[in-house]
Amino acid sequence: MMRAKAIKEHLLLECFKWIEERHLLINKTLADIKLALEEESKSSAGDKHETGRAMLQIERENAGHQLLEIENVEQTLKRVQITEPSGLIHLGSLVTTTQASYFLSISAGKFIIQNKIYYCIASNSPIGQLLLGKQKGDSFMFHDDEIEILAIE
Repeated sequence: MMRAKAIKEHLLLECFKWIEERHLLINKTLADIKLALEEESKSSAGDKHETGRAMLQIERENAGHQLLEIENVEQTLKRVQITEPSGLIHLGSLVTTTQASYFLSISAGKFIIQNKIYYCIASNSPIGQLLLGKQKGDSFMFHDDEIEILAIE
């Protein structure tokens, strides 16, 4: 069985892979939009042309916002400390509760390691906010369920 530090290292690596996948997807979208804008420029003039160009520019702007957002998420992930043991839950903690196991990092979804499910969650997510600063044995309410913290690693 893997030790907590090895599990956290594995989860941290999965989070970085998740970010890389998002980077690639957004950059592909931006490249596709650039190509479409170039093709649109070659098209004939008129209202249809202007509408199509405006829509592509909006898409490019949205993709730019997504890129900035994922870069901010990556900066948060780079601040995750997985070696600091602490009695209090913080960024980088691996938390086992009566409901699930969480890795406080970024909102990257669920990962399975040795047949156990771990949820990578951000500290500003609803459950992340409830966990921050708590310690083993503490309880909290989430969606009308009382959840107890069983372990912090």
